[in-house]
Amino acid sequence: MPVSTSKKTTPRFATVADLLKRLGDIPAERVRLDPFPGMATERDRIAAERRDDRLYELIDGVLVEKATGSEESCWTALLCCYLYGHVLKHDLGMVMGPNGPVRLGRQQVRQPDLSFISWERNPRSNARGECLTVAPDLAVQVLKRTNTPGEMARRLDEYFRTGVRLVWLVDPRKREVRVYGSPTAPAVVLTAADVLEGGEVVPGFRLALGEWFAQAESRGPKGGR
Repeated sequence: MPVSTSKKTTPRFATVADLLKRLGDIPAERVRLDPFPGMATERDRIAAERRDDRLYELIDGVLVEKATGSEESCWTALLCCYLYGHVLKHDLGMVMGPNGPVRLGRQQVRQPDLSFISWERNPRSNARGECLTVAPDLAVQVLKRTNTPGEMARRLDEYFRTGVRLVWLVDPRKREVRVYGSPTAPAVVLTAADVLEGGEVVPGFRLALGEWFAQAESRGPKGGR
């Protein structure tokens, strides 16, 4: 589903508090002031990533550093293996990792931790190195310590408003996955005793969460050495 790129009025922020609230009450250290908030472009985002060797999202023309974490990265990588293996085996589409930018509107570029794009939705005209120009079918977020409830609420709203069909919100500390199938219905909360399914979005995908959690939390070979 192509996302809207209609022109918007550049946001104005009276105070830093206003800016942080609009972004979901995220920590101030994740917000870049150069370019001035509200004036950043996709070109600025790319330049900042190359300069700083960090990942940035573009939110209302504001450069925001993507939250990261080594433990959460392990959870993401393992889920990517499971998901990509299934998608590849059944030729369902493509899977992108945390450095796969998705344009969700003018001055709006998100980078889900994982995303799945079906062949039906995939814009094959995308040039190498460009942002994906459609919303993914599935977006996955693995919560890091600097993510906030407000940030996740805003992200969910943007995802569904631009055409995402399914969102998995993974909380490693609580050992649970919250599954969102619409912007209005409450999340289905899954724990280690449950199976995560792709439903109609990723047909046939099933993952025993207890297996994934155990691998992500492993600290060495079974039985030791």
